[in-house]
Amino acid sequence: MTIDVGIGHIPTWTRADRLRKAREVAGLDQTSLGQRLGVSRGTISNAERGTVEPRRAVIMAWAMATGVPLQWIETGEAPSPGGDGASGDVRPEGFEPPTF
Repeated sequence: MTIDVGIGHIPTWTRADRLRKAREVAGLDQTSLGQRLGVSRGTISNAERGTVEPRRAVIMAWAMATGVPLQWIETGEAPSPGGDGASGDVRPEGFEPPTF
């Protein structure tokens, strides 16, 4: 048996895939997430299968309920450490390391 390593394959995740992954990582089933968001289990299922595009308000609530960044759900890219495009080199005031 041989394994063709080649260049490699990077899977492309759709928004529907990211919605499902966010729910799974949060340890929620479709019914529980639906209850938290105030939508039906069918709405959750349809969004995760990609058959419907959820409203932005539902996506925002999905991100909050699962603890996953909204930016990742929408784009597949992780937000910057500073949250505003900053490099993350500067710490917020009060988080400076002690100097002795």
